[in-house]
Amino acid sequence: MVIVKTTYKFRAYPSQVHKSMLNHQMHLSKQLYNLLLEKSQEHFKDYGKAFTKFDMNKWITQLKRKSPEFKELHSQVCQNVADRVSNGYKQFFRRIKERETGKKVRAGFPRFKSFVSSLTFPQEGGFVIGKKKVRLSKIGNINFVNHRDIEGIPKTCAIKKTKTDEWYLTISTEKDDIVPFTNGKGAVGMDLGIKKYAVLSDGSVLHNTHMSVKERSKLKRLQRVISRRKKGSRKRRKAVIAFARKYEHISKIKDDRLHKLSHRLVNSYSFIAYEGLEIANMMGNHRLARNIGEESWGKFTDYLRYKAESAGCAVVSVDPRNTSKTCSDCGNIQYISLSERTFACNKCGMSKDRDLNASVNILNRATSGQGGSNASGDNARPLAREAVVKERGTIIGDSR
Repeated sequence: MVIVKTTYKFRAYPSQVHKSMLNHQMHLSKQLYNLLLEKSQEHFKDYGKAFTKFDMNKWITQLKRKSPEFKELHSQVCQNVADRVSNGYKQFFRRIKERETGKKVRAGFPRFKSFVSSLTFPQEGGFVIGKKKVRLSKIGNINFVNHRDIEGIPKTCAIKKTKTDEWYLTISTEKDDIVPFTNGKGAVGMDLGIKKYAVLSDGSVLHNTHMSVKERSKLKRLQRVISRRKKGSRKRRKAVIAFARKYEHISKIKDDRLHKLSHRLVNSYSFIAYEGLEIANMMGNHRLARNIGEESWGKFTDYLRYKAESAGCAVVSVDPRNTSKTCSDCGNIQYISLSERTFACNKCGMSKDRDLNASVNILNRATSGQGGSNASGDNARPLAREAVVKERGTIIGDSR
């Protein structure tokens, strides 16, 4: 048995009274976050050691006695704010260690927040989920569109406001499930790209859909409108909201496409291997940064991973080193420039599309050379799949 974690996202419609309460509590959460961050910095300077999460929760209790306005925040929300500060420090020290090993990452010390747009209740006692309403402690009943059944035991609940003043409810659940099955389909390697979104080792091509020139020009026009408006004015706020709505509309179209694409892939194959790209480092190439950002490779592979188990598919990442420079027939490694779109091996004479050659190498690397090109639909995943399940233990997912 494994624990399946699923996250459900619903559109919420709080009343004007509830919106006012939520906005006020988000403002208090921002203040609490900044106070905890300031206290953590002072504690480290005075004592030379970290201000632990236990210390933060203890300090919050003292703060509520001195500043009664923070009593309006539910204790679970306060604990979640402390978790955010603590996790911010942990991620900072993790990046410091990565830099010491030679990785090109920015340390990114935790910053003070200018706003907070969400409230999280990390335990079921802070919220009660009904059929069309959710009761949040110290706030009240919030209407939401329950468009699908919630399976499992609810563990956390968060409510978030977007820049366009839309509200969303996110509910995370856990449930026991049987050992993942396999759908019996073939194995495939996937090479992600810009001109072609992805090329699969069986020869399939997933074509790209870049943002249209018309949509890009609309965004630029809205940005120019913002720049012409006086800061702090009502017209500027309206222009910012108009830009945010347009950008959010484009993002939803992109997310819808990625959801449909990942759904089709995990139901067509029982094993998918992709290259674990260092996307943050690739964004350093200023000529390609915009295109790389628009591809959303990280989001796409996340969608693949969480949809995989329920579809009887295993998704693994492999080291991307030399996948484009290696001959998929003989293993010869040779230099090939980015402009060359055909890989011609100097050793065995094999000639193949650059991206197709890379996708075959990715599959071979994921299956230790046992999977072949999958042109004949060989099913060589059971051992690899069992290894994935043992390594992960729990399956983390998300549900629309």
